[in-house]
Amino acid sequence: MSISAKWLNKVKWDEVGLVPVIAQEVGSNDVLMFAWMNREALARTVEIGQAVYWSRSRKKLWHKGEESGHFQKVHEIRLDCDEDVVLLKVEQVAGIACHTGRHSCFFQKFEGSADSGEWVTVEPVLKDLAPGAGGGPAATAAEPALAKPKRVRKSIPKPVDSDKTPS
Repeated sequence: MSISAKWLNKVKWDEVGLVPVIAQEVGSNDVLMFAWMNREALARTVEIGQAVYWSRSRKKLWHKGEESGHFQKVHEIRLDCDEDVVLLKVEQVAGIACHTGRHSCFFQKFEGSADSGEWVTVEPVLKDLAPGAGGGPAATAAEPALAKPKRVRKSIPKPVDSDKTPS
């Protein structure tokens, strides 16, 4: 698929070539996460049927689930009325979208008033994710994550040609 495909021109990309993306779970309609895409990420998402985002911190494509196995199977892609936000309706594999091991990245809820309010963790950790398998140690309900840890990239071994015997 070409990143110059005509349908990609309808999207209003920002000044650096990105568009905000909301991932929403099919069925429950839970908002799972927010991310960014460039033309290549959106084209690749359409091509493979799984969410591929643009990592602004790493400055490269990020295939959601490539490390953790928690892929997002894309059921539908929508463009908002201003054509500057993309909505992905996804099936979240294993039910975990957040690097903290939670169902959704939006697990902190504001409670209280403007003077004495606080953010309260309202979703449990479903699975502790090992470093390099989704983003580092998961937070507990008593200790919410304060910052995203750096992800460790693993290289994928090249497939072995079964017709050739190793020397």
